[in-house]
Amino acid sequence: MVVLAATTGGALGAPAAAEGETPPGQVDFPTHCPAPQEAGLPPADGPTTARITVDNPAPQVGDTVTVTYQVLRTPAVNPVGGELPADVLTPTGRILLAGAQSGEVTVVGAKRNDPVPAGAVLPAVTMTGTFTVTAPGETTLAPGGYTLHTSHLLDLDTLCTTDAASTAPVSARLTATALPTANLRSVFLGAAQGRPGAKVKVTAAGFPPGAVVTVAGRAGAAETTDRVSATADERGTALVELPVTDKATTAVIAYEGAAWSARQGSGSAAYTVIDAAVPPAPTVQKVTATVEPGVLGMTQTGEDITLGAVPYGDGGAAPGRIGTVTVTDARGGPAGWSLIGKVTDFTGPGGIRIPGASLSWTPTCVAAAGSRSVCTAGSAGVVGPEGALLASTPDAALVGGTFTIDATVTLRVPPYTPPGAYTAVLTLTLS
Repeated sequence: MVVLAATTGGALGAPAAAEGETPPGQVDFPTHCPAPQEAGLPPADGPTTARITVDNPAPQVGDTVTVTYQVLRTPAVNPVGGELPADVLTPTGRILLAGAQSGEVTVVGAKRNDPVPAGAVLPAVTMTGTFTVTAPGETTLAPGGYTLHTSHLLDLDTLCTTDAASTAPVSARLTATALPTANLRSVFLGAAQGRPGAKVKVTAAGFPPGAVVTVAGRAGAAETTDRVSATADERGTALVELPVTDKATTAVIAYEGAAWSARQGSGSAAYTVIDAAVPPAPTVQKVTATVEPGVLGMTQTGEDITLGAVPYGDGGAAPGRIGTVTVTDARGGPAGWSLIGKVTDFTGPGGIRIPGASLSWTPTCVAAAGSRSVCTAGSAGVVGPEGALLASTPDAALVGGTFTIDATVTLRVPPYTPPGAYTAVLTLTLS
């Protein structure tokens, strides 16, 4: 018995056909229709004219098909003593399935009829139902027994059954096709590249449990010599290690059977064989750079030194500052250097002189960052015509650098030195 959900409704009359032509699917079969016991009428025997149609004659397995069972003529008569009112007749019936799918379909019709006079034949009825296609191939549909239920004065059922000695002819056919099966076979690699001979971990999934799975290398559409087999476990998975030795291998596939096919094989997973070529011998080049020795030199900012004024009579110290001297030693040798200063007598108005020994200084010297030599400032004291050390660096294995040299100077002017400008010459000598 096919279990279904029935629907109601449908036309009461037969579809139109050309005069003398039997509509497609219309069949006649003998029926026995005993009247309800309460009616007190004899049974009605005779042919039933019926027709079965389906909404989809070419379904796929799993589809739901709606079937319509029309009883166009019945031998059953009105079971009540008087006229049967409108819309009190409810039909139910069975459709017999055979062939690829067997069973029964229950169909039901709407409570809809015109009035039926006493003793007249009951009118045509239409019943519908549904069933699910479970098997591919041809299934035939033949009309089975039906029940005509009337609900006027009493609830009465007139059961019409086929003659036990005969079978109702086939009224409709449908041919079902199987659903296409999806190929879920796939292959996954533990690494996408490796050197020749590397063992690649491969997972082949989606195969039937217990199937012998071949995992192989592929170069384009052709297989390479890399190949290994395993049996799929209860989950349909095979885990293998595939030694990839063929340098032509560019992908890995998995399949069951003697050879790969789109139905029984997986897609390909890309793989690259990295050829372990011997690296070329290194080349050696000698690189030579030359550091050229330079010279020892100096520069000085400014030109003249102007000392401060002192008052006539009192005399005193006339302060000042020499122009900053920069010494650059780029010789790159072992010799140090010294910077000596000498000053002449100061000559003023009328040839009056102030001795050069009256000029004293306080030197400073700073070596720039990165200089190899240490700069030593000369001692504070008299400069004079004999000269004094302003700054120096010692001899060493390797000397050099840039040095900034300054000095404050003071001229002692005797009391009551005649007013006027007094000028001397300061000479700095680097050696």
